[in-house]
Amino acid sequence: MSSANVQGESNLIKNFAPSWFASVMGTGILAITSLFYSQYVPFLKTVALWLFYFNVILFFVLLVPWTLRWFLFTNEALADLRHPVISNFYPTFAVALLVLSANFIVIGNNMSAGEAFWWAGALTTILFGVLIPFIMFKGEHVTLDHINAAWFIPPVGLIVIPIAGSLLIPHHSGFLQELIIFINYFGWGAGFFLYISLLAVCMYRFILHRQLPNTLVPTMWITLGPIGAGILALVNLIRNSPFITVKEPYFVFGLLFWGSGIWWVLIAILMTLYYMRTIKLPYAMSWWAFTFPLGAYVGSCHVVAQIFRLQIVDFIGFGLYLLLVFLWSITLIRTALAVYYGSLFK
Repeated sequence: MSSANVQGESNLIKNFAPSWFASVMGTGILAITSLFYSQYVPFLKTVALWLFYFNVILFFVLLVPWTLRWFLFTNEALADLRHPVISNFYPTFAVALLVLSANFIVIGNNMSAGEAFWWAGALTTILFGVLIPFIMFKGEHVTLDHINAAWFIPPVGLIVIPIAGSLLIPHHSGFLQELIIFINYFGWGAGFFLYISLLAVCMYRFILHRQLPNTLVPTMWITLGPIGAGILALVNLIRNSPFITVKEPYFVFGLLFWGSGIWWVLIAILMTLYYMRTIKLPYAMSWWAFTFPLGAYVGSCHVVAQIFRLQIVDFIGFGLYLLLVFLWSITLIRTALAVYYGSLFK
C-alpha cells in the first residue's frame, strides 16, 4: 500500500465527523414513511425493504471509522465532544441505533434484533443526553454564535426512545417491563421539556443575534425533529401503556403539537430559499439535517391522519414525503460525490 493511500485512510478516520450517522437516521425514517404510504402506492413497500437493507449496511460501514477514531485519534474525538456545536452531532450515533431498532421491528418484523438495537440506542442516547449538556453547563466556552437548532439533537434522541421502545412493552412482564416503561417515559419527558427550554434559547438567537452561518442553515429543519418524533413516540407510548385507559386527550395533544409543525415547515422552507437566493447554500454534512426531522414529521402526519381520519393531513404528509425523497436523494448524491473526491476528510 502506498504512503498516499495510508495518509488518505488516516485522514478519513482522523477527520470523520460525528454527524455521519445522521445519514442512517434520514435513511431509516425514509424507509418507515415509505412503508406508511405504501397503502396508497404499493411499490413503496419494496422501496421500504431495500432502504432498510441499505441502512443496515450503511450503519456498519460508518461504525468502523467512528470506532477507530476513538482509539487512534482520541484527542480529536474528545475535542469534538467539547465543541459547543459539533458535540451535538455525537448523539446521531445513538439515534441511528434507535432508528434501526424501529426499522427491524416495523419493516423487518424482527423483534429480537429490534430490541437489541433499542437497548444499545437507549443507553447511549441517555449517556449523550446527560453528558453533552453537562459539558456545556460547566464550561465558559459557549457563546450566542454557537446556538443553533442542532442543539435539539440530544433531546430529540431522548424523545425517539419510545418510538420503538414502547413496542417492546407488551412483549415483557414483571420488572423488565417496568424498566422498559420507565426508560420510555423518562426519555419522552426529559427530551420534550429540554426541547421546550432550548426552543426559547434558539428563538432568542434567531431573532436578536446575527444570521446563522450558511453551513448551519439546514439545522433549521431540526426544529421539526422534536415535533414529528414526539408525536410518533407519544402515540406509540400511549397505545402500549396498559395503565392508560383514556387515550384520546393524549392524541388531541398530538394533533395540537402537529399543528405547530406546519409553522416550522413553512419557516424552514422560507429560510432555506432565502439563503439559497442571497447567501448561497454550499454542500456540507449538515445537509442530512434536511432528512430525519422532515421524515419524522411526515410520519407524524400519517399517524395523526389515521387516528383522526383527517385525509387532508395525509395529503399534506404525502406531499412532504415527496419533498423528503427529493432532499434525501440530493443529499445522498452530493455526499457520495464528496466522499469520492475526498473533500469530506480534509
